Amino acid sequence: MEDSPLFCVAEERSGHCAVVDGNFLYVWGGYVSIEDNEVYLPNDEIWTYDIDSGLWTMHLMEGELPTSMSGSCGACINGKLYVFGGYDDKGYSNRLYFVNLRTRDGTYIWEKITNFEGKPPTPRDKLSCWVYKDRLIYFGGYGCRRHNELQDCFDVHDASWEEQIFWGWHNDVHVFDTKTQSWFQPEIKGGVPPQPRAAHACAVLGSKGYVFGGRVLQTRMNDLHYLNLDTWTWSGRIPINGENPKHRSWHTLTPIADDKLFLFGGLSADNIPLSDGWIHNVVTNHWKQLTYLPKTRPRLWHTACLGKENEIMVFGGSKDDLLSLDTGHCNDLLIFQTQPYSLLRSCLDCIGKNAIILESQISLLPPKLLQQVLKKITFWTAASHREEQRAQKEETENKYQWISNN
Repeated sequence: MEDSPLFCVAEERSGHCAVVDGNFLYVWGGYVSIEDNEVYLPNDEIWTYDIDSGLWTMHLMEGELPTSMSGSCGACINGKLYVFGGYDDKGYSNRLYFVNLRTRDGTYIWEKITNFEGKPPTPRDKLSCWVYKDRLIYFGGYGCRRHNELQDCFDVHDASWEEQIFWGWHNDVHVFDTKTQSWFQPEIKGGVPPQPRAAHACAVLGSKGYVFGGRVLQTRMNDLHYLNLDTWTWSGRIPINGENPKHRSWHTLTPIADDKLFLFGGLSADNIPLSDGWIHNVVTNHWKQLTYLPKTRPRLWHTACLGKENEIMVFGGSKDDLLSLDTGHCNDLLIFQTQPYSLLRSCLDCIGKNAIILESQISLLPPKLLQQVLKKITFWTAASHREEQRAQKEETENKYQWISNN
């Protein structure tokens, strides 16, 4: 089947940023491996995915462009995508940029935030953040510090004594207030903080910022903590009732209800890419594994965003262990349903999947409903096309693998 421009998809990538605003998923940055070389995705491109129609569109960007990076932390506040930190060919970054996603003329213009009060975090990547009260609250990450910047919040991994630069993991908290354009480091009032880490995942429920897992040195973790974002007190490790998910890094944690978190994928302690999904109830402190998720679609260093009906949209990432076989970058969008869809959504999906059978009746629908149905028809046509493309690609890869093994 020929690839149709209408059904194009954002390129394969890992370590990118993705956010949802309105009816669209936005994807920027990241890297892909080409002939054993790490190639960063263009910094002047942002991809949008229409959640209703299932169509991808690439937009060129202007302004003060961030460098092409991976491991940046992206978050959305009031229609603006903020990107902090990351890693590029020159090392680690602690620069902060934003772009207005609610552009009226389709022009996306980056702005570098330089006129700010306070002091930003030290350069780092693979950090995570909480969005709370128009603030970006950053935690952890792997990066570098000079000798005079060494503190208890930093676990040293390597050092260049000649240049007096140290690399390692962080567990410090930094806040950027988007209203006052100021950085500050809150005084932690109590509790035991998580140990330094990177490639962990964060999510907000109410006034609590949760953090799960991540890596420090050669250890991957499966501990869950929260920081009270009003009182700045840590919970300490939260005791779990029942079974725990495996230790992991490069996973995602997404709020799906007032009291529930969705954990997906990552890289296990024995370097196995994971495809498992879990829901954590913060009231009962109990993890429940979702057994209906496909076991053949592992992902790590992907992104996971919440859709309009609490579905999880997982984009990109790798299906291989990036540390040993950096070839499995993906660009398919995995959609996981965490609760029953509305009756309207279910009916639209049914019509979209059976458009050929219902062709003579669809035109009789009221105009507003007709527009929704036409988008769903496009959605399921695109989904079918991409699934055929994926199956053909897997068949070709398996054929080449069989030939090389024989």
